[in-house]
Amino acid sequence: MFPAKTSLALKNGKNKFILKPLPYNYDALEPYIDTETMKLHHDKHQKAYVDNLNKALEKYPELYSKGLEGLLTNLNSIPEDIRQTVINNAGGVYNHEFFWSIMSPTHNQEPKGDLLKAIENTFGSFDKFKEKFKDAALSRFGSGWAWLVKDKNNKLSIISTANQDAPISSGLKPIIGIDVWEHAYYLKYKNERGKYIDNWWNVVNWEQAEENFTK
Repeated sequence: MFPAKTSLALKNGKNKFILKPLPYNYDALEPYIDTETMKLHHDKHQKAYVDNLNKALEKYPELYSKGLEGLLTNLNSIPEDIRQTVINNAGGVYNHEFFWSIMSPTHNQEPKGDLLKAIENTFGSFDKFKEKFKDAALSRFGSGWAWLVKDKNNKLSIISTANQDAPISSGLKPIIGIDVWEHAYYLKYKNERGKYIDNWWNVVNWEQAEENFTK
């Protein structure tokens, strides 16, 4: 499964989701993503999603058995009184765990192998793909994400989602994704979302993206 399932801890006989540590140091993505942003993003924003998800599930502890992906891929099975809260917060946890996994301080500058072939076949070239991906990220009004996803037929597409909506809730598998909530870039880039997106390509983990595509 991917991204790695959110860790569960046993507290007072009940499962609770816990905040997983980053897979690298806070300063690992400098100078493209700054240390202070990484600390705030992970330790405050993602932690809030974890805490709010646990709070929402207090009334229905049996839902923990579904795991994070189970919650997000079976939204109709979640009681209506907490459904939107789970969408927001389980999505926030899932999307952020994916985001950390798709970045790395050591990486190739572009995809290789089957993923590169699929990108070229779908979008014409890697550069054209980057342009369309940036357009999706820039045109997302307010908070949200841009994604490269594949459907059940392995067809690639670029989508944008609002808030913390997760692609897996629509039956799509994310290959890469960029967070364009202001907390992801504002400390360093202020209102220059485009500059953040351009620099983000320097930390994309294409090896992980290839694994996401072929897995």
